[in-house]
Amino acid sequence: MTIRTFMRSAALAAAGVACGAALTVSLTAFAEKSRTVQLPVEDIRLFADVFGSVKNYYVDEISDKKLLENAVKGMVEGLDPHSTFLDAKAYADMEESTMGEFGGLGLEVTKDPSGVRVVSPIDDTPAARAGVMAGDLIIKIDDKATADLSLNENVKLMRGKPKTSIVLTIARKGSAKPIVIKLERAIIKIQSVKSKLLTDNVGYIRISQFQERTADDVALAYTKLADQAPLKGVVLDLRNNPGGLLQAAIGVSAVFLPEHSLVVSTRGRTPENEKKYLAVLRDYAVGNESPDHIAQVPESAKSVPLVVLVNPASASASEIVAGALQDHKRATIMGTRSFGKGSVQTIIPLRVKNGETTGVKFTTARYYTPSGRTIQAKGITPNIAVDDTPEGNYPSFNLRESDLAHHIEVTDGKNEDAKAAKKETDDAGEEAFDEENAKVPPLRYMFGDDKDFPLEQAKNQLLGKKVITHAETQAKLKAEAKTAKEKAAKEAAQKEKAKAKTDAKGESK
Repeated sequence: MTIRTFMRSAALAAAGVACGAALTVSLTAFAEKSRTVQLPVEDIRLFADVFGSVKNYYVDEISDKKLLENAVKGMVEGLDPHSTFLDAKAYADMEESTMGEFGGLGLEVTKDPSGVRVVSPIDDTPAARAGVMAGDLIIKIDDKATADLSLNENVKLMRGKPKTSIVLTIARKGSAKPIVIKLERAIIKIQSVKSKLLTDNVGYIRISQFQERTADDVALAYTKLADQAPLKGVVLDLRNNPGGLLQAAIGVSAVFLPEHSLVVSTRGRTPENEKKYLAVLRDYAVGNESPDHIAQVPESAKSVPLVVLVNPASASASEIVAGALQDHKRATIMGTRSFGKGSVQTIIPLRVKNGETTGVKFTTARYYTPSGRTIQAKGITPNIAVDDTPEGNYPSFNLRESDLAHHIEVTDGKNEDAKAAKKETDDAGEEAFDEENAKVPPLRYMFGDDKDFPLEQAKNQLLGKKVITHAETQAKLKAEAKTAKEKAAKEAAQKEKAKAKTDAKGESK
């Protein structure tokens, strides 16, 4: 592989391999810049002592290769939830997912101390059709406990030949018992962009994942919608979008922002990680295989009224787009607070052996919105909070970056504590889930259909109609709960009174 190809393939690494890896925003590798590192001799001696003890005394004989590979995995994966060692298969799967077609179930996952946590099911995949939800905890894959395995090992179990069966055992908030789901593996072909013209000349564009062609496809989708009718507004749907290519996020932002607008900046320990990314071709170009459709988008794209839908499964590249459009006051953000994945991962190929490449993916920088906000462990707070359904939010959607073990802390100088960040958004759909008394809303729609409650509210916002906000939904639910409680108490009192009357008659006899 030439250096040019090598660098480009690293830059194209997706944010989460469906069935899959942890969500990331990936940047170009800089492996060609080697630095001298002073090894800690005493700690190396400790490692050697532990290595020798395992070799001599462990119950089973373990190969040197296996022990060293486990040590490398532990060193990288112990840093934060998004850093990992990529063996040859994991590296190949990562590159494959970026191109939009691979084998698996259609899940974006991350490692959890108790198993594998679902960040997002991908639209129109076996997992989505089977009812797997964001926030679900996969505790078993077939008969193997996920907590005992690394993320990549769990990924390998979920991948397999198309049309082969797999059983997932899931723990879900609001469900008293584990949920067992049988799925059939399939070739996952991701159509990252879907669009349609809604009634009243409102355009709808949904992005399920940021891939190599996503920005061009959004530009083409908007152009097609604008050709169909004079648009009164556009809804950009980023719900359940776990992220993907940084270039794609910049390109999508560039569709709706003036040229040269600041989209996102990154800050890290090294000079190469101190960067600003603008809405210009050099920053969003993935390659030169196709024309610049973004530059050819109708001028109306820069001014059309815009609503962006987000939820707790909107992460990483999704948050870059939402944050940029919000900071430039280009769009109204609606929904519930996003995931809070504000760190950048760099993929560094390590070595090629027998034609196969291994590598490491680890965090090298934090990213910041145009106004200088960090999203890490905080997320994007919507301008208008809207619940998932008229009956409230889905409780399993409440997993966020701040819930992950050893997540990177907030360091924006304003809010060092993720708990304080959460407190800021308690009025935007953040109530704690009441396991005992809460009513879990039924799954009532697919994104973009005619029963999609947040989409209906987004459309109302664009048309100047009444929007049912989170506060109004919660007030209604609390009133209904109060009425139901009072009714139950009244009925209980009447039963008790009737019982007492019956008992009194019995005594008089």
